Parts: sequence; structure tokens; C-alpha cells
Amino acid sequence: MTRPLWITGLAGLLAIMPQGGHAQAIEGSATAIDGDTLSMTGTVIRLLGIDAPEEKQTCQRDGIDWPCGREAKQQLAALVDGKQIYCQQQGSDRSGHIVAVCTAGEIDLAQALASAGLALALPAETQDYAMPAARAKQFKLGIWSSEFTEPALWRAAHPDSEPKPTPTLQATRPPQRAQRVYRNHFGCAIKGNRNRKGEWIYHLPGMPYYDATRPEDLFCTEAEAQAAGYRRAIVR
Repeated sequence: MTRPLWITGLAGLLAIMPQGGHAQAIEGSATAIDGDTLSMTGTVIRLLGIDAPEEKQTCQRDGIDWPCGREAKQQLAALVDGKQIYCQQQGSDRSGHIVAVCTAGEIDLAQALASAGLALALPAETQDYAMPAARAKQFKLGIWSSEFTEPALWRAAHPDSEPKPTPTLQATRPPQRAQRVYRNHFGCAIKGNRNRKGEWIYHLPGMPYYDATRPEDLFCTEAEAQAAGYRRAIVR
């Protein structure tokens, strides 16, 4: 059963220590330790503002165990695989791990997890992910379609469950190609719309049904649309 989000958010706020002049930026390849934690060249980095189920944590759907923690990790792994990851340190937690805002290109990793319903937002750390998490809860995405224990409470009951980081090599890949920007005289031109099946779809200019689509959100790049939880329309 879920508990009020402000409890988890307050705990997260108390756990973060400001770094002042010691804040740093880290860039390179990364691996997912769990749904909200990365390893970059052996350095553990926790994503600011979210709390995802632990890797071994399960949730319940219709009374059946669902490996929500493993799914959250797989989602983060898919976002960072083969990408150059940039993390800007915001502080550190009680374990001494870096707490940072991390991006893969234009995709904010924490926002992507919150939008997919695979992480709780911690409003006491930042308000940036409260709205994506609330929308995921409204439409019962990810963990919001299940019964679950808040990750902080699950960790307290399973103190030996924290996975260890896997060292990664510094990225040697060339910089990622810049995203194409879609604009018209009204502004951003990519249309995001929720269809009759409840799917979040985005349409690019020139696609079938683009002109007839009534947008609920507008985006300038596909990365922005994907980070908000939309997928590209399938052209048949």
C-alpha cells in the first residue's frame, strides 16, 4: 500500500547535503544499478528528485507479484545504453553518493522514469518531476497500476538489498547527433495526443493524421516528447 509522497520527499531532502564549491560535472558512459542510480566509471550517482523501486523489489497486480524494481532498472538501462551521459552534481546523500541531474542528450533521465510511472517524485528535493509523476499516477502507468510499498520503506525492511556498482569505461564514442527541431510560426510543432486506447502518441509534421490531430502537448524535438512519456505514431 502506498504512503503519502511528502514523507518520502522530506526524507530525501534531509539526506542531501549541499556541496557548495565541490559540485562537479561528470560525463561519460554509464550503467544502471537500479531504477534511479547509475554507475559512471565506478562512481555511484543517484538521480535527483525521484525514488524508484529497488531492483529486487516486487509490486502486486491483481494479487500477482510483478518485478517492478527490475522493470525500472531496465527502463533506465535502455535510456543510457550506448549514450554519452552528462550529470551535474547537486549534492550528496547520507551514504556519500553523488546526487545529480543526469541527461542523455536532451532526455532528463529522472523525468523519463517519473513519466513512465516507474518512480515516485520527491517534491522536497525538486518540483521538476512532480507533474510527470502525477500524470503517470492519474493514468495508472507503471507502479501506479499496482499495489506497492514505497521504496524508502522497502529499503528499511531489506537493509542488505542495495546493489553494488559495476565499473564502466570512459565513453569513447563520438558526440551524439543533434536532434532535429520542429517549429512553425506558432512555436513547437510536434503534436502529443492521448488516443482512444489511452496510448500517448506524438505526430511529426507531414505524418498522416498530423493536421487532424488535436494536440494536448507540443514539443520541439522527439527527445522531449519521449521524455514526457509519448511514443512516435506508427505510419502504415
